[in-house]
Formats: sequence, C-alpha cells, structure tokens
Amino acid sequence: MKILIINGPNLNLLGEREPGTYGNDSYSSICSEIAEKGKALGMDCEFFQSNHEGAVIDRLHEARLDMDGVVINAGAYTHYSYAIRDAIAAVKIPVVEVHMSNIHARDEFRHTSVIAPVCAGSIIGFGKNSYILGLYALKDILEK
Repeated sequence: MKILIINGPNLNLLGEREPGTYGNDSYSSICSEIAEKGKALGMDCEFFQSNHEGAVIDRLHEARLDMDGVVINAGAYTHYSYAIRDAIAAVKIPVVEVHMSNIHARDEFRHTSVIAPVCAGSIIGFGKNSYILGLYALKDILEK
C-alpha cells in the first residue's frame, strides 16, 4: 500500500511553532515515526508538505495515479479551502483528515472543516498519534 501524507501550511515548523498546542517533536521526527509505523503496517509512506494551496491540490491530483490513499492535515486550509475540498472529492481514493490539536477546543473559526464531508473520516486531538490512527483507518478501508 502506497500512502501519501500531506501536511499543509506551517506544519513544517512543528517543534518550534506553538509547542503547547503541537508538542516539541520536529516535523522530520514525526515523519520518521509515521514512516516506521506505516512500514510495520505494510505501508510505504510518502510525505509532502507545502505552504501553498495550489501545490497541495496538484499533489492530490497526482495521488490519484500513484497512491492508494491519503492522510491529510490541511492545517488552516481545513477551514476555508473549497478548492482542496473539491480536489479530495475528485481523486476518488480514500482520504483521512487528521489534526494534532482538537480543532473544536480552539478558536471558533477552527470548529468547521470544509474538507470533512469528502473525507473517509476525521481524527483530531491526539497529537502526532493522529497520523498513526489515520494509517490504521486507511489500512482498514483499503483492506475491505
């Protein structure tokens, strides 16, 4: 199984950015942990991070050709990017939305996810383990 892990804006700054919300682990160390767990689950994980909406959309479009599923943390785009929402709907491979923080316990504008309705499911609030839980969810979906 080939799985794409997409991270949106500012997630490249994990470990530096708001450690009280996102923890102290760096982006690269979290990716390493996800890749290890993916390998144990029989998944080959590829990572993509961009601070640019169009780049996220372009990679989602490509994923329909070379990936079995996607775990996406769209960052702030979660709350307003109908373009990313439409890209997820268009690719017709399973996409699991994840967030490290509990978006419902944060600012009011973060309570709504415009991408959730087109994702297979959403996992929020478990820190870096949200990604791991996303892998388990995708494995289950892909094996059915």
